[in-house]
Amino acid sequence: MLVFKHILSVTLTLFAVIDIIGSIPIIIQIRQREGRIKPELATFVAGCIMVTFLFLGQSILGLFGVDNQSFALAGAVIIFLIGLEMTLNIELFKSDLNDSTGSIVPLAFPLIVGAGTMTTLLSLRAAYSVPNILVGIGLNLVFVYVVLKTSPWIERQLGKAGENVLRRVFGVILLAIAIKLFKANF
Repeated sequence: MLVFKHILSVTLTLFAVIDIIGSIPIIIQIRQREGRIKPELATFVAGCIMVTFLFLGQSILGLFGVDNQSFALAGAVIIFLIGLEMTLNIELFKSDLNDSTGSIVPLAFPLIVGAGTMTTLLSLRAAYSVPNILVGIGLNLVFVYVVLKTSPWIERQLGKAGENVLRRVFGVILLAIAIKLFKANF
């Protein structure tokens, strides 16, 4: 059953974790190195990874004997650390930007759909119904596509100071989401 409040929560949570706005500097760097990015391909691959992990992630956990609550707590810790990264402007999770397979690596994976997004999807699955999560994924993919398509324009409009402010605001939101997930699953 679709519940607007749940869809909104899922959408905002994924939006903060994916942090496509905070990723604009990396997107610009990839575009400059590759010559251009393919927003359609990157969005499609990211969507496939998210939906696949949403449905198969539970089976993978079962293979290791990990329950949803434990994974949700682990996800809360990762989301908290990502929030700290964003808020304090530090790098805890390093990615290899020298991997250059165009719009798939490092753009679709791990930039758009990385460990934080996958962990968040399973954490969300423990709290919300699958249809609400699928709608949230779809809404985020639309936004990701728009940002990828318009990243040169966004770069000109925001400037460096604007990017930093947005990154920190979403970092604080992520910290609050992590604490909420921790409280709900402890």
